[in-house]
Amino acid sequence: MLNNKIIIELEEIRKMPNPKRKHTPHRRDCRRSANSKLDVPNASKCLNCGVAKMPHKICPGCGFYNGKLVVVKKAKKVEQEQTQQEVGKE
Repeated sequence: MLNNKIIIELEEIRKMPNPKRKHTPHRRDCRRSANSKLDVPNASKCLNCGVAKMPHKICPGCGFYNGKLVVVKKAKKVEQEQTQQEVGKE
């Protein structure tokens, strides 16, 4: 009985449709490359500093949105050291 089930399963597998010919590498690669052509998201310039940013998002460069300061950005250490040196000279 077990052998009969195995034979029946093998016969069903043989009935499955198979490709008549091998696909060429060009055809295979064209199919695969279609997924790599993704759309680039739209970017707009920040009105305050000119950095490219996503529309309807806060500017990553200056923290402004719609002409208003929303997020206060921290100054870099180099800039802070320069301002401290200038204050020390005066």
